[in-house]
Amino acid sequence: MSHLLGNKPAEDNLVTKCRLVPRWMKWSVLVVVVSVLLLSVFKVLDTRYPLVLDKLQQRSVLVNDRNGRLLRAFATPDGHWRLPVRIEGVDPRFITMLLAYEDQRFYQHFGVDLLALLRATGQLLSAGHIISGASTLTMQLARLLREPQRRSLTAKLVQIFRAIQLEQYFSKAQILQAYLLLAPYGGNLEGIRAASLAYFGKEPRHLTVAEAALLVALPQSPEKRRPDRHQGRALAARNRVLTRMVAQKVLAEEDALFARHSRVPTMRQALPALAAHVAEAVHRRDATRVVHTLTIDRQVQQQCEQIAREQVTGFAKGVSLAMLVVDYRSGEIVADVGSPNFFNQLRFGEIDMTRARRSPGSTLKPLIYGMAFEQGVVHPASLIDDMPSSFSGYRPRNFDLAYQGTVTVSDALQRSLNVPAIKLLNAVGPQSLLNRLQRVGIMPLLPAGKSVGLAIGLGGLGLSLRDLSQLYTAIARGGEAIALRERLEQLESYNPQRLLLPVANWYVQDILTGVPRPAAEAQTGSIAWKTGTSYGFRDAWAIGFDGRYVVAVWVGRPDGAPVPEITGLGAAAPVLFAAFQRIGSEPLLLRTPSGLQKLTTKELPATLVHFVPRGQLLRTNHTTPPPVIVFPPTGARIDLGWRHGKPDIPLFLKLQGGKPPFRWLANGQPFAALSRRRQITWLPDSIGFSSLTVLDAVGHSARIRVFLE
Repeated sequence: MSHLLGNKPAEDNLVTKCRLVPRWMKWSVLVVVVSVLLLSVFKVLDTRYPLVLDKLQQRSVLVNDRNGRLLRAFATPDGHWRLPVRIEGVDPRFITMLLAYEDQRFYQHFGVDLLALLRATGQLLSAGHIISGASTLTMQLARLLREPQRRSLTAKLVQIFRAIQLEQYFSKAQILQAYLLLAPYGGNLEGIRAASLAYFGKEPRHLTVAEAALLVALPQSPEKRRPDRHQGRALAARNRVLTRMVAQKVLAEEDALFARHSRVPTMRQALPALAAHVAEAVHRRDATRVVHTLTIDRQVQQQCEQIAREQVTGFAKGVSLAMLVVDYRSGEIVADVGSPNFFNQLRFGEIDMTRARRSPGSTLKPLIYGMAFEQGVVHPASLIDDMPSSFSGYRPRNFDLAYQGTVTVSDALQRSLNVPAIKLLNAVGPQSLLNRLQRVGIMPLLPAGKSVGLAIGLGGLGLSLRDLSQLYTAIARGGEAIALRERLEQLESYNPQRLLLPVANWYVQDILTGVPRPAAEAQTGSIAWKTGTSYGFRDAWAIGFDGRYVVAVWVGRPDGAPVPEITGLGAAAPVLFAAFQRIGSEPLLLRTPSGLQKLTTKELPATLVHFVPRGQLLRTNHTTPPPVIVFPPTGARIDLGWRHGKPDIPLFLKLQGGKPPFRWLANGQPFAALSRRRQITWLPDSIGFSSLTVLDAVGHSARIRVFLE
């Protein structure tokens, strides 16, 4: 008892002290304890129930042009259009209206707006039903990340928890950007970008006030307010947003009034589907990449696809058309049209005819002539006979079945005469032509089981539109071949190779600029061009270049069936000139290479005046042995001590045999004068491979190829 009595004063003292503790301090301790308790619970739940963000990774694959503009999008595996978007790619007015309408304290709360939650709870208790919601954008994002569930208290609590989680791991900008990606807009449209493209046909970077208000209103009830199905509801919902924006002083009354008079869209538009074939190809090759950036220019691509649709209407059923535009300075493909309409089955639209290998007709003739110039076989001013000829049983005929007699080599190429081309191919060798193509990365398809013959000069092999574009890109570049590029991020792994030596290439360029044009195309700017028609009227080609672009066109049936009367001049050339006119032709300025001498037929050495096939030259009655270059030997590497772009010493040339006077040619360019000496010197103007040819008085010749360094 005494000990109980003794303790009483102490207990009273403790109670007295507790009563003296300020009330604010009691609440502070309570808040701290509750906060620690809630934080502990949150940490446990956060570890046990981590965020699931798979939906953010399931985005539509985009194929963009060189400037980041959308060419084509692919739906997600579950069939939704969910296009990646960045905040800076959305109209700022839309962002302002969205936050004002959905979440005014977005940048202040931690995922849950307690003031809005208390207000909504009070309204529910007093009215007995929901008056206004309290979901923040973060809570809406939490709901969008999960499978659709019924509304319930449990579901709301889960949203709150997930919203807090999101705020812990992501910045406000990241949360807003994720909402812009996932917000529903009706049907299979998700995200602001897909909705803007589908309803307005444009990117969300620049929206009108009316458009922004509609896009703010739709996610609240996307199916019931779809403008393509429920125009009245969409209009009413949009106007409610405008009214509130005026009340919150986000919009001026006159701006809202003008927006109310704007119509809402009544139908969904198809998302962009430009460059469909190349987009399919890059997506198929790298399915893990979300964004592919091509070298294509969207504006040029649109123009070329429009030209293809316009031109193909004049062709018979089943005829297709393909086109490539290449910036030959870089090798970048700026337009790629595999067919006029990807979805047109009657014209085999799904087949990419830029990659199909077909007979190239006469399109290889410029390379044949260039090799003949390079080897000193002929000069553009040389004369050549166009008349019936047989080459071991092979008898080429001209396209019109007529013969022109004796013409200049330049004229023969401009008229695309077949017999002169085969004569020159026989002189340079068909295997050499094939080797030259392969050297620059072009791999032709040859007939199975057949040797390389003269027929390849008139289309007896398979090449694609891309192959021919690469070939003419080299000619446009002065004879230097580079690989074509279709992806902007594609690294250049192809070392430039020389297709033709500069002088020989210049001759080809100069001749092609003089090819006669159809009368209707007379006003088009300076263009070097060539046409081709395959055997049996199956393929029509037209390829040309101006001061910047190579344009290549193919017309025909993808199934290989003949098309009566289809020709390169009649079917493909109009498309070629329409493309140059539409995309804007730049003047073609031919750069004169060092050492070039323009000669007339009369100024040529006697052995170059009139081309005679090699076999006929060998049947002469002269007993003098043909010339042989004994120094330097062919294939030799010779150091001339180059300094400041010039050699220290000249190259010593020596020959045996032959009948003087002699005509020497370096890379197809004749020396200044004839020489009767068998030992001369030559001062080259560039390092690298050089082809040296000597011709004697009776037409015998000898050639070597050396590397100068």
